[in-house]
Amino acid sequence: MERRILGGTGMSVSEFALGTMMLGAMGNTDHDESVRMIHTALDAGINFLDTADVYSGGESETIVGKAIRGRRDDVVLATKFSMPMGEDPNRRGGSRKWIVRAVEESLRRLGTDFVDLYQMHRFDPDTDLDETLSALSDLVRAGKVRAFGSSLFHPEQTVEAQWVSQRRGHHRFRSEQPQYNILLRGIESNVLPTAQRYGMGVLTFGPLGSGWLSGRADPTSGHRNSGAGTQLFDQSDPGNRAKAAAVRELAQLAAEAGLPLPHLATAFVRAHPAVTSVLIGPRTPDHLAGLLAGADVVLGDDVLDRIDEIVPPGTDLNPHDVMFVPSALSDKRARRIAR
Repeated sequence: MERRILGGTGMSVSEFALGTMMLGAMGNTDHDESVRMIHTALDAGINFLDTADVYSGGESETIVGKAIRGRRDDVVLATKFSMPMGEDPNRRGGSRKWIVRAVEESLRRLGTDFVDLYQMHRFDPDTDLDETLSALSDLVRAGKVRAFGSSLFHPEQTVEAQWVSQRRGHHRFRSEQPQYNILLRGIESNVLPTAQRYGMGVLTFGPLGSGWLSGRADPTSGHRNSGAGTQLFDQSDPGNRAKAAAVRELAQLAAEAGLPLPHLATAFVRAHPAVTSVLIGPRTPDHLAGLLAGADVVLGDDVLDRIDEIVPPGTDLNPHDVMFVPSALSDKRARRIAR
């Protein structure tokens, strides 16, 4: 499997990273099978593992810790913080108080003395970036973190963080983790160019579009979220109808190229020059095997041009799929004067 350098850190990471959100109560509850899946990925050439404290309440980190025992030196290990880890408001966000505690809890679950990449899972509008970056920089100096990154930051937040780091003498975010797939290309116009401008690695997740690009005859059935009462597969939604039409064309294109649709989807993401590594998040060994089989697929310009015709660059077919909503829009207090 090909390797790329992560955001100027000098760390060499595989083009596929194993995302472990689905290992634990949120997906595969069999720890032994989950450990075997991680070993299969490592044996196939993946050296980059991505988890988070919030995944199954820490269970995913515990599984990863079991799997890397005796293999820690061969792994580039990433985890995340800032999402709520309980009802206490101090067990979330980007405060120094929480960061110092969160990293210790993650290290304990992972069974290691350090993580290679510590990522801020979401921007925290309630904490000064200087506070967050100062605490993270101290973790680097203490040897508990090799580098740190962000996840689902808007470009202006990335620029602000880079500016604060430069002006205040902090270490800086070395990576960004956005959602990216053929059906959700909006980040091509802003997030990806911003990351390139600052030499940041990009670790994308969701290459199969939450199941839409899985290759199933009916992508709206059989998915873990299909009955969750969300808008993910609601066919009354115009955006979902647009996605369904695009998937039919993409499936035909994949067939003409002699590829399974998931291989077309993951190869498309890897083809963007800003992307360092594509996170795959299988739940079962069969899911993992199917994705690994497409690790070496490279799309020609003719196929990439056809994809651009089906879903134009910079286009989000369904705006509801964009995960990040700024607090300026989601919090009524941010747009109304108190009376």
